[in-house]
Amino acid sequence: GVAEVVDENMANAARVHAVENGKDVAAFTMIAFGGGAPLHAGRLCEKLGVDELLVPPGASVGSAIGFLRAPFAYEALRSHHATVDRFDPAAVNAMLAELADEATTFVTEAVGSTGASVDGLVLETERWAYMRYAGQGWEIPVPVDATPFDVVGGELLANKFEKAYEEFFGRAIAGLAIEAIGWSVRVATPRPPVDRKHPRAWEESTTRRQTARPMPGSSNVMHSTSATRWSGLRSSWRPRRRRSCHPPNGP
Repeated sequence: GVAEVVDENMANAARVHAVENGKDVAAFTMIAFGGGAPLHAGRLCEKLGVDELLVPPGASVGSAIGFLRAPFAYEALRSHHATVDRFDPAAVNAMLAELADEATTFVTEAVGSTGASVDGLVLETERWAYMRYAGQGWEIPVPVDATPFDVVGGELLANKFEKAYEEFFGRAIAGLAIEAIGWSVRVATPRPPVDRKHPRAWEESTTRRQTARPMPGSSNVMHSTSATRWSGLRSSWRPRRRRSCHPPNGP
């Protein structure tokens, strides 16, 4: 019915996105989050040929958890056309410095507005160039080192672009001019550390705390408050290990 139509629309969107980025969606693990995710995730795995599904703790409020744990961040962007064969390192270095100053000022003021001290504040900085082959209608993001460009900056940038292009589409195209269209600098406070456990310790602690039981109407989907990973979804629903998971309910 309606759920099948919705699932097919989402599966088609995933297929298109994967093809555009040169990826095989079946090689990935699906992670379910959001109030209705468990309602759709299993069927999407079947449609896309995905073998593994991960439902983390707090899946229904995953966006809220992410928002609360997200760092202060600001990304400054600017359009600036530059070809790698006529690259002006001084102009690009000056522009990136201005973007970095803009982003750093915003983040520092945002942290200070919370009452926290900004003395000794450590910030993470990422720089990106949005590049393409001349004549293409889209760009791909290419990471840029923190070291200022010098006279061989254009050659270095071209090498980074070709490497990124191969990662996106499988191979680079020889003999075409390369150009950068946009630039960005992202400054952020460090991400809070994540409490990680060794898989064996996590499984043992889960076994002690939880008593897994089959979900109503299913003999092989287990229910509790801990994350689980299913494998072999194209053939059947079975947990990879004897551990438990969230019920597949919607909002």
